[in-house]
Amino acid sequence: MDATHLHLMLTHFPIVGTILGIGILIYGQFSKKNEIKKVAFAIFILMSLLTIPVYLTGDGAEETVEHIAGVSENLIERHEEFAENAIVFMAFLGILSLLSFIAIVRKYSFEKTATIVALSVSVVTFAVFVQVGNLGGQIRHSEIQSKDYLNTLEIIKNVKGVDNEKQKKTKKDHDDDDD
Repeated sequence: MDATHLHLMLTHFPIVGTILGIGILIYGQFSKKNEIKKVAFAIFILMSLLTIPVYLTGDGAEETVEHIAGVSENLIERHEEFAENAIVFMAFLGILSLLSFIAIVRKYSFEKTATIVALSVSVVTFAVFVQVGNLGGQIRHSEIQSKDYLNTLEIIKNVKGVDNEKQKKTKKDHDDDDD
């Protein structure tokens, strides 16, 4: 199994795990059951740990696909930039979840506040990871590429075509001057 295969296998866990943790944390918050909240925090901690190999295998996956026809270097770069932000959010969520878990176990007074903050951060983290996943999917699945991106590609092709025509005309004019 290579880095690309591992990246593709693990990449879905942070997205699915985070939304699962959000649902469990919301249920735990409304039911006022600390045991349920601890499960959600444990899921967030696990997802933050799983995000590390997902991130680390990204470069290997890039090396595999960047030379395949039809793969956009621009999409790879955008995916990589969003992934760099996403891992920071997930690390923050993991640390916050660990602190919230400890606050529940030790019955600290800030437990409720920590839970609300962790829930808020988890929603933002999920949104960032959805964007990362969407960009990653677009790298090999042209059917989900955004219309704006596809329009940009068409404009670039047209501009290159115009430039090529200008170059041909300029070369022809230059050749005619030599006669």
